[in-house]
Amino acid sequence: MSGKAKNTIQPDWISKTLAGVLLGFALCIAISGLFAWLTPGGPAAPQKSQATMWITMPVWGAALSFVYLFRSGAQAWRWLGGATVLAYALLAACRHFLQ
Repeated sequence: MSGKAKNTIQPDWISKTLAGVLLGFALCIAISGLFAWLTPGGPAAPQKSQATMWITMPVWGAALSFVYLFRSGAQAWRWLGGATVLAYALLAACRHFLQ
């Protein structure tokens, strides 16, 4: 019985929503920065700023949508926090090595 309870999705929607809003936003900003650095021309390419700006909303929306699939709010914070730290580490590496 306790094993079955572990596998269910817990309805702690406040913690999951906060993780999706706060960490999802930080993650989407990092991903838009990676988009700017890793696509041809780098961040200084002409007319890339609009695409970089518009990529944030789908990524943030996806993070907000999928955050409710985590089993608990703590798991959502851990996974989104880890993904955010990894994305910012990649962004820092891109800024260091691709200049």
